[in-house]
Amino acid sequence: MASLLRAPTAQASQALRHRLASTPSVLLISQQRWASSTGTSPDIKQPPEAGAQGPAKLPWPQYFKIRKNKRNWEVAATIPSSLLSFAGAISYFSSLETTGPIFGADPMFVYAAGSVACMGLGSLLGPIIGGSIWRASHRKSLALIEEREREFYNHIIKNRVDPSRQSPVNPVPDYYGEKIGSLAQYRQWLRDQARFRRKATLPEE
Repeated sequence: MASLLRAPTAQASQALRHRLASTPSVLLISQQRWASSTGTSPDIKQPPEAGAQGPAKLPWPQYFKIRKNKRNWEVAATIPSSLLSFAGAISYFSSLETTGPIFGADPMFVYAAGSVACMGLGSLLGPIIGGSIWRASHRKSLALIEEREREFYNHIIKNRVDPSRQSPVNPVPDYYGEKIGSLAQYRQWLRDQARFRRKATLPEE
């Protein structure tokens, strides 16, 4: 019993300290073996996902293609909107019963003018309706499209000419850039702007 309560010798203490010092190494080796088997390292952070480094941008060729598609939607919606407005106006005016002139004019002329005005209003509402339908169908990528849209119009505003310098022989070439549908057409638009500036700065003969 006395031998069990005896203080440990220096050799036993040194062996115990050596065993404790080697324990972290054993744990580290086990951790490295586990990492190599799973293909990951617990001490190294995983790279960020694609898109975490910055928002993706829509390629210019794809943007021009989408822009042309939007324009087609607006034009396509203009035709039925105009026809429906015109037909609705004719149906409404034909149901009215008048016994005298309207504003001093024959009612038929007034009704005809009102029907044409309604048709013009429908042609103005058509692009709005078509654009709204197009936006609803491209809701997922709308943020990227609008970002490119702002960047494109910034380029247009920066590079377009001063319309106050136009003349009958030198009109402004596509001031709003509505005819641009590709990168090649954009480069041609830039050349047209430069040609306009050269003609505007030449002294008149």
